[in-house]
Parts: sequence; C-alpha cells; structure tokens
Amino acid sequence: MIIDLQKFVASERPCWAELETHLARIEADPSRRLSLDELRRFHYLYERTSADLGKIMTFSAEPETRRYLEHLVARAYGEIHETREKRRGVAPLEWFFHTLPQTFRRHVRAFWLAVGISLVGAIFGGFAVALEPDAKRAVLPEHFANHLGDPSERVAREERRESGPSAGGMASFSAQLMVNNIRVSINALAFGMTFGVGTLLVLFYNGVVLGLVCVDYVAAGQLKFLLGWLMPHGVIELPAVFMGGQAGLVLAWALIGWGKRLSLAARLRAIAPDLVTLIAGVAILLVWAGIVEAFLSQFHEPVLPYAVKIGFGVIELILLVLFLALCGRSPRNTANGPRNR
Repeated sequence: MIIDLQKFVASERPCWAELETHLARIEADPSRRLSLDELRRFHYLYERTSADLGKIMTFSAEPETRRYLEHLVARAYGEIHETREKRRGVAPLEWFFHTLPQTFRRHVRAFWLAVGISLVGAIFGGFAVALEPDAKRAVLPEHFANHLGDPSERVAREERRESGPSAGGMASFSAQLMVNNIRVSINALAFGMTFGVGTLLVLFYNGVVLGLVCVDYVAAGQLKFLLGWLMPHGVIELPAVFMGGQAGLVLAWALIGWGKRLSLAARLRAIAPDLVTLIAGVAILLVWAGIVEAFLSQFHEPVLPYAVKIGFGVIELILLVLFLALCGRSPRNTANGPRNR
C-alpha cells in the first residue's frame, strides 16, 4: 500500500518518462533494432510501470495519473507483444545482402530441382548432337543456329578480328540479352501456374540447348574457346535462370499444397514476398550477365586472352556461391546450419 501518494508519483515519474521516450523512438522508426541492453531496460521499465499502475488504481483521487499510466502500459504492451510484421522502409542494401540470400536458402531444394532438370536436358542435348550432328539445326532457333555455325569456322573467324564489336553494338546487344534472359526467367516463374509442368519444360529445353552447344564445341576441339566464351557471363546467367525456375517451382508447390491445411489464397499470400524477392534477384543477376556478355565475353584472343576470361568467370562463381551461402546468416544460424523447406 502507498503511504505517501505524492512522494510515490514524484519518485516513479522519471521511469515513466523514460519509458515514454523509448516508445516515442520505436514508434518514430519501426525499423530500428534495439540492442540487448536496450531491450532489457525497456522490459524493466514496462514491468515497473505496470506495477505502479496496479498500485495507483486503488486511489480514485488520481484518475488522470491512472489514465496516463494505462495508456503508457498499453503502448508498451503492444510493442512487446506485437506479432504482425511491421512496415519498413525500403532498405536496398539490407534487402540485397540479407533478404535475397535468406529467401534463396529457404527454398534451396527447389533450386537444386531446377538444376537437376536442366542437367537432364543438357545430357539429352549432348547425346542428340553427338549421335546426329544435324540435330543442332532441328533443336536450336534458326537465328541462333545460323549465328553459331560450324564451331571451328566460328572460332577462326572470331580470332581473326583485331578488335571487338563497336561500343554501340555492344550496348544494343547487351540490352537484347537482358530482355531475353529476363523474359525466359519470368516465363519459368509464370509457368509455375501450370502446377510446375511449364516450368520444368522451360528448364529442360534450356538445358538441351546448353548441352547441345557445349558438346558441339568440345567435339570440334574448341573447349578453351567455349570456356572463355561462356564462363564470364554463364556462371551468373545460368544460376539466374535456375532461380527463375526455383521461383516457378515454389509457386507450383503452393498451388498443389500437399501437406498444408491452409487455403489456396493463404498459401499464395505466404509465398508472394519470396517470389518477388527471387525474381528481383534474378533480374539483377541477368542485368550483370548481359553487361558482361556484351562487353567481355564477345572479345576473344588475341584481343583478350582466354585465361583472363576464364579466371574472371571463376572469381564470379566463387563470389556468387559465397554470397548465396553465407550472406544474411546470423552467428547462430551459421553454427546450426540453414533450415530450408
């Protein structure tokens, strides 16, 4: 029981004011993360103010103080026990270095399935051109088959050039590549609406094209040219296409809904942010791949040594793997490993 009410209010008011200051900061910047010491202090002030409210409620002569404390405690309770995700402003660096790799790892099994389907297609395309060389013109789009032509003739033609394409030509080619590759990846996502069948076909066909081209050049003895041509942009472009397929498979799984009791609308709402994150990440990777393909991959020996291009591709691949595997991990998650679904 409080003996001296005025003395009690005077002694406790600094704690109430401090709690109010903390609440004002949190409400002004919902994305602000409190340190462990700040969290402990905030919780202590909340508990102390709640206890003060209980003590002062017996005094009908202090209705204003009681209402003030009720409001203060309610605000603090709401911040401590809030379960809804708070709206945050756009933080591009946090999204890129945390949200994107975390989302990728959360659905990594869908990514590996996309890789597996593409690999099956690549094996099929490789066997097709090895057993029947004319399969190249039957499978590849006409403009692509005409551009590639005979591997040995193309390599000789490229290596006779004393300079690369013009700056205007490279910029135009880069834009075309970005648009085409982004369209392919968006199709891989969109075809998830066919319960994944369309996504699997897109991935399989892209694998067929890749396997066919690779075996065609290797059989012609042009492995070094092939690696120097494909690696600078391919180590980014292919994972980006796989991520597009990954997003499509995640969408398909949500539509199928095996083992889930949620409604279709609830399942789609749950995976919508992840789909947006994945396809935005795909777009960023493909923009980079398009720039590299136009301004680096199209330069061949003697203009640019193949070893330099292959080394650049290896560095890109290592950085991409480290980015997707490690970025956004907390020390605890690093120790225990990712929890993927």
